[in-house]
Amino acid sequence: MKNSLKLSLATLLLFSGNLLFSQNDTSMLSMLDPEEETVYVGSTYKSTRIVNSHSLKTTPKGVLDFRIAHRFGFVNTGIYEMFGLDQATIRLGFDYGITDWLMVGVGRSSFDKTYDGFVRAKILRQSTGAKEMPISLQYLATTEVNTLKWENPDRDNLFSSRLAYTHQLIIGRKFSKSLTLQLMPTLVHRNLVENKDLSNDVLALGGGGRVKITNRVAITGEYYYVLPDQIQDTYENSIAIGVDIETGGHVFQLHVTNSTPMVENGFVTQTTGNPFDGDIHFGFNISRVFTLVKPKSFRKSK
Repeated sequence: MKNSLKLSLATLLLFSGNLLFSQNDTSMLSMLDPEEETVYVGSTYKSTRIVNSHSLKTTPKGVLDFRIAHRFGFVNTGIYEMFGLDQATIRLGFDYGITDWLMVGVGRSSFDKTYDGFVRAKILRQSTGAKEMPISLQYLATTEVNTLKWENPDRDNLFSSRLAYTHQLIIGRKFSKSLTLQLMPTLVHRNLVENKDLSNDVLALGGGGRVKITNRVAITGEYYYVLPDQIQDTYENSIAIGVDIETGGHVFQLHVTNSTPMVENGFVTQTTGNPFDGDIHFGFNISRVFTLVKPKSFRKSK
């Protein structure tokens, strides 16, 4: 009996020793050859727009983003116009994520009765880990159609004269949990301009960013500098400052800006407001997202 007990204890000790050695050996090997993953940076913005401009945030695959952009008149119009409340410019739009790197959108603005469409693609994504990438890079292409009645309908008017195109690179980086900045070199092409002295192509450099205040509140801002001698002297550089408030599936953006239009050809080349003269709009954007196509992993878990 004693010999049998001794044999059982010896076997147990031998097995435990082999198991402990095996665990230590595996742990040491994993330290020598770790399987490092690539971690992509997210939560750059609360919305796909800073105010007017596209932000680094994109609409995920299978998600539809219904957007309402509303802008009152200039505050310096005085009490007769209720400081701009009697006037309004609006844009309704739909953005959709075709894939996690490609999104499209369409919209209609009351300014110049403009219809617009865009495609936006991710080229580079900021990441850490196995694949280091210090910045994010996206490409935006838009087309806009002005549908106002012709000023001179008896003239031979061309539909192509209504069109304008924008090409833009969005180069950005999330520097910390609170700070995201981006640059937006922009080319706007207008098929028809006001006079022969103006260029059909307008080059501009935009800059924007976000400062996170709380988990649900952030301050955003953007500015576009148009290179000299490309647009009429009566036009101004676009500037906008906003506050984003996230409430579940909605994002509310309250903002002030000197730009009346809400699409690229409009706010880059046709901003008339001088903020130092009180030409400032109060406005808001509302974003509501709907998941039309659920991720496969979610469907499998149901």
